[in-house]
Amino acid sequence: MDSSSGLAWTNRFADLGPDFFTELPAQGLPDPHWVAQSPDCAQLLGLPADWAARPDALAAMSGNTPWPAMRPLASVYSGHQFGVWAGQLGDGRALWLGEVDTPAGPLELQLKGAGRTPYSRRGDGRAVLRSSIREFLCSEAMAALGVPTTRALCITGSRLPVIRESVETAAVVTRVAPSFIRFGHFEHFAHHDQLDALRRLANWFIAHHAPDCADAPEPVVALLRKVALQTADLVAHWQSVGFCHGVMNTDNMSMLGLTLDYGPFGFMDGFDPGHVCNHSDDRGRYAYARQPAVAFWNLHALAQALLPLLPIDTDQDAEASGERLLEAVEAYRDRFAGQMLARLRAKLGLEGEDGGDQALADDFLKLMAASRADFTQSFRRLSRALTQPEPLRDLFIDREALDAWLLRWRARVTPGAQARMLAVNPAVVLRNHLAEGAIRAAQQGDFTEIERLLKVLGRPFDEPALPSDAALPPDWASTLEVSCSS
Repeated sequence: MDSSSGLAWTNRFADLGPDFFTELPAQGLPDPHWVAQSPDCAQLLGLPADWAARPDALAAMSGNTPWPAMRPLASVYSGHQFGVWAGQLGDGRALWLGEVDTPAGPLELQLKGAGRTPYSRRGDGRAVLRSSIREFLCSEAMAALGVPTTRALCITGSRLPVIRESVETAAVVTRVAPSFIRFGHFEHFAHHDQLDALRRLANWFIAHHAPDCADAPEPVVALLRKVALQTADLVAHWQSVGFCHGVMNTDNMSMLGLTLDYGPFGFMDGFDPGHVCNHSDDRGRYAYARQPAVAFWNLHALAQALLPLLPIDTDQDAEASGERLLEAVEAYRDRFAGQMLARLRAKLGLEGEDGGDQALADDFLKLMAASRADFTQSFRRLSRALTQPEPLRDLFIDREALDAWLLRWRARVTPGAQARMLAVNPAVVLRNHLAEGAIRAAQQGDFTEIERLLKVLGRPFDEPALPSDAALPPDWASTLEVSCSS
């Protein structure tokens, strides 16, 4: 137990050795101040309710004076970015602090925005207040929705200027996860023919994060299948709440099936399967409807990285090994289809299984797309449509077509559908304009809107006290853009 932090630190990742990271101190924030803290995340870590009031907490979470048991380091990885091999990447603006024992299992802490590392390339290693608020709020909002995600403990800020499209101010987010290992970690060592390091990483990851794979005939194949299934579950959950990641590069894909790296993300307003939330994605590679296929592509890249770990003495061995890995990846297809249909059934209030459920769900999505009906509000209003159909009808241009669909839907739903649907169709998600309101207030020194939104987003299935939190977006929201600098 570290007497400074009151936490028990284990730091297992550091046991892998210097091939995997560079140890270095953070570049702290001058004259830091608190921006926000998440009580839920603090409780997850086992921190006391007043932890942020301790005189050393602000300095530790700003990268200025680490708690004694922390071991700051930046990990190295590579990856495919927008489908193209990008070579060596790594934690360019993140520092791993260590791993804490908690009742929920070991959890790693990481500072994002704590300065340059050997992997920063041409970057400054900093995060700005704007993007830090978005990541903090969305991490906690996704957790409340039940979507697997990294968490966010807090944000600290400073008047330190940071240049993006304009001059902004610096901030640091403290991120929390069981592991920050990405597909790109395995790609890095495979691409550089560091097979011993690749094997050590795989063995380490299986031992600590996938022990159920250890006794399989081929643990690496079992690991890939596990990752494929977790990734399918994750992407189906994304699709079901209208979430777009924005940068599904292999270096942003979690080996634990977590939502990782909140950059240019977005929850859709008007439903458009071709919606691209990242203004930098000019070819639409990561459009909403393409996310499932991109995840499948990324799993193939991971399979290629794991191939050297299977025994290959002849061309025939190589072909057989490749086939076993491809079979593991193929598990993604059925899992995603099943999970997506299950989530749509729940959103439509359908109990049991019926052969027409897929068509019923698809036809509702088509009606939504034709009218650009609001994604979140379409399902929320549908939840009450058995008794109050007019608010739902107001979202659609072709009301006759919607009415015909509603007749089919009513014939399929069973008693209690409204309560079930309200429990899975959120009233509130982190729309861009809600985040923007909190950002603009924070840039003027007022952080109360972040705290208020955090509480609202923590109960996404409840009707909010302020109707505007759940209302359709204002007209000006359509002018908001997020990009890779976000």
